[in-house]
Amino acid sequence: MENINLGPELEKKYARLQEILREMDSVLIAFSGGVDSTFLAKVSRDTLGERAVVATALSETYPSAELKAAQELAQEIGIRQILVRSEELDIPGFSKNPPNRCYFCKAELIDKLREVAKAEGLSHILLGLNFDDLGDFRPGTRAAKEKGARSPLQEAGLTKAEIRILSKHLGLPTWNKPAFACLSSRFPYGEDITRKKLTQVDLAEEFLRSLGFCQFRVRHHQTIARLEINPADFERLLDNGTRDQIVAKLKELGFSYVALDLQGYRMGSMNEVLVAPLAWTSSTEG
Repeated sequence: MENINLGPELEKKYARLQEILREMDSVLIAFSGGVDSTFLAKVSRDTLGERAVVATALSETYPSAELKAAQELAQEIGIRQILVRSEELDIPGFSKNPPNRCYFCKAELIDKLREVAKAEGLSHILLGLNFDDLGDFRPGTRAAKEKGARSPLQEAGLTKAEIRILSKHLGLPTWNKPAFACLSSRFPYGEDITRKKLTQVDLAEEFLRSLGFCQFRVRHHQTIARLEINPADFERLLDNGTRDQIVAKLKELGFSYVALDLQGYRMGSMNEVLVAPLAWTSSTEG
């Protein structure tokens, strides 16, 4: 554990999180191995012991490298992990990729976790949503509320930045891990999501990762791969040798064109085409 001065406000939120978990008594945590779910798993394990369990969903939208990392993290934390098969592409409405795609995915996941929790005798299903997520376009949040899943990080008022600070304090290697989102987020709304396309994106991003890039996305626009890279990495990417490697690999994977987005990496870029997304949510999702 790193000795970090948390300050009274953050210590209060951390204590509140522990209090919320103790009130729940036993929990099953949706665990991706990202910053938020790893922190929640660690605090739950420390607070509830063996009455805290994590569940990781296996699907085509979950990068293979992330699964391996999640398994290693669960082992490091010392928390029991259950693997759950999720067939998102078979969910009616999901593969057509509407703006509320995440609603279908989250609803199906929580239903499956509910079955696991019942079999394991665990009383609550937890998601790793943080306080910042309240201001983002997240149709899955509605599914979580409808299905009775809880988000204790949100309830405790913890922001992403605060979770990173606390993760570092607890010695978690994920404290500075880049933001992660499922591979479905790489496709423009309305473009069909298929197993072949998901594999293309997964392999393309794995290749960029092998070249040392950390924060990036490969957005799939049919025959075009649109690369979102941190602007600080533009020079390295455009180095002739690196650029040629990337173009050759992505064309090998089936893309006809490889484009660099000059805005660089940003979260939720596919939402930029939506007009007043929160208003759209209220009118089309109930």
